[in-house]
Amino acid sequence: MIEVTVEDYKMLLGDGVNIRYFDQGDKLPQKHQLHIELEDSSSIVCTVQMYGGMWVFKDGQNDNPYYIAAKEKTSPLTEQFDESYFMKLFKDTKQTASVKAFLATEQRIPGLGNGVLQDILFNAGINPKSKINSLSEKEQKKLFHCIKQTIWDMAENGGRDTEKDLFNASGGYKTVLSNKTVKSPCPVCGGTIVRQAYMGGNIYYCPECQPQK
Repeated sequence: MIEVTVEDYKMLLGDGVNIRYFDQGDKLPQKHQLHIELEDSSSIVCTVQMYGGMWVFKDGQNDNPYYIAAKEKTSPLTEQFDESYFMKLFKDTKQTASVKAFLATEQRIPGLGNGVLQDILFNAGINPKSKINSLSEKEQKKLFHCIKQTIWDMAENGGRDTEKDLFNASGGYKTVLSNKTVKSPCPVCGGTIVRQAYMGGNIYYCPECQPQK
């Protein structure tokens, strides 16, 4: 989420809002939900897709749980998100929940959604449909380290290559598992990558490298 202070108000642009910058004279998209014209006649144009949202409010007036979680929960990019913090999250979650449900629902970890999930679990060798109570202590610790390292790599490289930035350029992080790579063989074993609908979104995994428990 991006929060901008506008005099006495906050403007919030949530996930699912495409934000693009246009120079003076550039052709703007016909369909959009927000057009901000700057002093030099350049523009920022926002279009909303699917679950995206935009809000304007005064401090304390937005009770959206995703917004509150983004403000209050510990980011995996910080030192405070350490192994003990992660293990507490793990133990406080219903143990029959799937690994995907644990990581990508209820905003337990801000910024970690279905798209980010895929490479984390591939790197950890864990199937997204496996129950969290099936993971050994070693697998739990490996999952923690893969969360930290994978999200750090994504941030350092300007986001995933499935997303665009303010200037319409793709992110520099090359996804291992995504709609860009689903027809490619597994980079580890050469097997076939599987794409399935699961819990309101697609999951990608290698059945050989990520066997379901």
